[in-house]
Amino acid sequence: MDIEEAIANISKDTAEIIEVDELKEILKRDDKTAYVGFEPSGKIHLGHALTIKRMKALQDAGFKIKIFIADLHAYLNGKGTLEEIQETAKYNTECFKALGLSEDTEFILGSDRMSAEYMFKVFKVAQTVTIQRAQRSMAQISRDETHNVAEALYPIMQALDIEDLGVDVAVGGMEQRKIHMLARESLPKFGISAPVCIHIPLIHGTDGSAKMSSSKGNFIAIDDNPKDIKTKINKSFCPAGVVEDNPVMELAHYYIFDENDKILIERPEKFGGNLELTEEELTDIYQKGELHPMDLKNTVSKYIIDRLEPAREYMANR
Repeated sequence: MDIEEAIANISKDTAEIIEVDELKEILKRDDKTAYVGFEPSGKIHLGHALTIKRMKALQDAGFKIKIFIADLHAYLNGKGTLEEIQETAKYNTECFKALGLSEDTEFILGSDRMSAEYMFKVFKVAQTVTIQRAQRSMAQISRDETHNVAEALYPIMQALDIEDLGVDVAVGGMEQRKIHMLARESLPKFGISAPVCIHIPLIHGTDGSAKMSSSKGNFIAIDDNPKDIKTKINKSFCPAGVVEDNPVMELAHYYIFDENDKILIERPEKFGGNLELTEEELTDIYQKGELHPMDLKNTVSKYIIDRLEPAREYMANR
C-alpha cells in the first residue's frame, strides 16, 4: 500500500486529520504506533465501532495499534467505583477484539501504568495549564454539572498518556478534539513530539440526539441480538424525507455503503417492489418522499444484523 492509498483509506469517514502532511511523514517510517483511548463505562456500540474501523485502517497501513482502556479517567469522570469500572473494562476489551482487530493489537489498562514518575509529569504539565483551559477541554466529555478538580486532571493525564504510550497518532471522537489540541500545544514544551490527531464523527443516537451513548440508552450494541437490533432501529428517529441528522441514514452510510456499492430494499409489489440503489439514489428518493421510513428501517436492520453477526458469535463464545 503506497502512502496516498494509505491516506485515502485512513481518512475515510473521518471528520479531520491534524495534520495530513505530518501523517504522510509518519507513514514513511518502519515503526509507527497509533492509539485510541476509551472510558470503560457501558456497552460498546456502533459509535465506538466507527473508531475501531479507523484503527483497522491504520493497522493495514503498518501501524502498531494500542487500545487504552482508561479506567482511572472513567473514575475521575464519575463513571462508577474503580471495581465496577474495571469489571466493565474486561467486557469492553473483549468487545473490541470482537470487532476484528488483529491479534497483535495491544490492550492497556490505565491503572496498570500508574507510577510516581507518571504523576510527577502530570504535576509538571499542570503548572502550565490553566483551570479554564482544562475545563474547556472537558466540555463535551464530563458528565458533571458542577466542576471539580478531577476535570482539570483528566485532560492533562490524557495528554501524557500519548507520551507515556510512545504513540505517533492519537485517534478519538470529535468530543476529544479539545483535549488532543491541548496535547499538541503542551507536549512540545517538554521536548515531546506533538501527535497527529485523527477525529471521528459522532453518530447520532437512535433517538435523534447528537451522540450515540450507552448512558442515554440510544445505542445499538455490537453484541445486541437480532431482535433487539430490529426493535431499536424500528423505534429510531427517522423523519420522512429528511436525510440530514437522520440516524438510520447514518447507519446506512457508515455500515452498509462502506462495503456495498448498492443497497437492496425489499418490499411488496403493491408498495413499488424491490429497489437496488446506490447511496446517492437512496438519498434522492428518500428526500423526495418516495421511500417510506419503515422500508428504510427494515432494510437497514437486516444489513446491521448481518454485519454484527461475527461480533455476536465472538462474544457468545468468549
